[in-house]
Amino acid sequence: MAKTKYDYDAIVIGSGPAGEGAAMKLAKSGKRVAMIERHSSIGGGCTHWGTIPSKALRHSVSRLIEFNANPLFSRQDIPLHLKFSDILDHSQSVIRRQIKLRGSFYERNGVPVLHGEASFKDKHTLKFVRDDGSSDDITAAQFVIATGSRPYRPKSIDFNHPRVYDSDTVLSLKHDPRSIIIVGAGVIGCEYASIFRGLGVKVDLVNMRDRLLSFLDTEISDALSYHLRNSGVVIRHGEEFAKVEGFDDRVVLTTESGKIMQADCLLFANGRSGNVESLQVGNVDLQPNGRGQLEVDDNYRTSTDNIYAVGDIIGYPSLASAAYDQGRFAATAMIDGKCEKKLITDIPTGIYTIPEISSVGATEEELTAKKVPYEVGRAQFKHLARAQIADTQVGCLKLLFHRESRKILGIHCFGERAAEIIHIGQAIMEQKGKGNTLDYFIDTTFNYPTMAEAYRVAALNGINRVDG
Repeated sequence: MAKTKYDYDAIVIGSGPAGEGAAMKLAKSGKRVAMIERHSSIGGGCTHWGTIPSKALRHSVSRLIEFNANPLFSRQDIPLHLKFSDILDHSQSVIRRQIKLRGSFYERNGVPVLHGEASFKDKHTLKFVRDDGSSDDITAAQFVIATGSRPYRPKSIDFNHPRVYDSDTVLSLKHDPRSIIIVGAGVIGCEYASIFRGLGVKVDLVNMRDRLLSFLDTEISDALSYHLRNSGVVIRHGEEFAKVEGFDDRVVLTTESGKIMQADCLLFANGRSGNVESLQVGNVDLQPNGRGQLEVDDNYRTSTDNIYAVGDIIGYPSLASAAYDQGRFAATAMIDGKCEKKLITDIPTGIYTIPEISSVGATEEELTAKKVPYEVGRAQFKHLARAQIADTQVGCLKLLFHRESRKILGIHCFGERAAEIIHIGQAIMEQKGKGNTLDYFIDTTFNYPTMAEAYRVAALNGINRVDG
């Protein structure tokens, strides 16, 4: 029997959603696959520092807010208070369960997980360095780079100061801050503004742009601004930071406009950079861009023919949900030479602020710019029996549809469970031809009382605008 030329058919570097998706697809297709993960546990940034812990934090804080607002449970003069460290402990239990679950996937599919640092020596060889300093060369026919991203850190800010954090290190915050400055009002900044304000912390949210989350439908963006401000968050639009100074008892931020803010601590949450430096990709003729991201073609192949890249390391859309699919699609291309399947055009957005936001499809502003004759159907959560029962009456569902064909063009939801509610409408939007129609929601009988009933209410509201 001829000796196998390489140690593995494929090696995946990084065990986040994108890497996991690629490794599982390759393994199920009969390939000899290895996973290299530089951290001591699998799951990547999604499991350890991003999606899972931040959403676990958000859930705990949201329940705390509900408890303190409900006179049935909160019958005391002083509201229940939880420290940030208290809810962090809860999120760690979720992370442990996720690690155990994800580990079972690798064991079940016979994929060895090698913990250590990988760097390219040539297009078929990696140098693999373990934590104890020992190293080996490992070879493979193909590689998948799925090393993810990390928070961007401006050199002018001292992130070694104990009161200065990014979205990774904030998860190690031990003290109980009374005030915080959050620099950057993107998705991460807005989510943490909600979390800290829900814990009773005074929040200054510094936004470089003129409104929050400008990619959203303006009505939804305005609703988020209102509810953050209504809860006590101070939002400062159009501000750039000039200087951050850390002291023993506080942090002072000076803006380019001359404003001076001080708080117990500061969270910098403005942008991310690809984890590419340690890979030595120059040895395989790859050149990352200024944000540490790699260029790929439609099949997630880099300019080096046997090396693929997926997830945050390639930039947009930088979503865990899409990363899983990218990994599977890249693996298919590695096996078949190309992959016919592509990411769907309308990827739903889930933003876990308090209240939650989710959207899919076009915004009103986009449809207006394209001169599409659309109409709007709305359902206010306060009018739904299920929302009244659960006391989650803040929010709405908004359907954008073509006036003539009644094709659904965009769905925007603001309120508790928005990221779940959006999927019902997304399923109809993805139907071909006449399957995508507002009439589905009018003619279908929904469970009552449910939040899904919002689709029927919104559809009837929209049809009344068209038919009178």
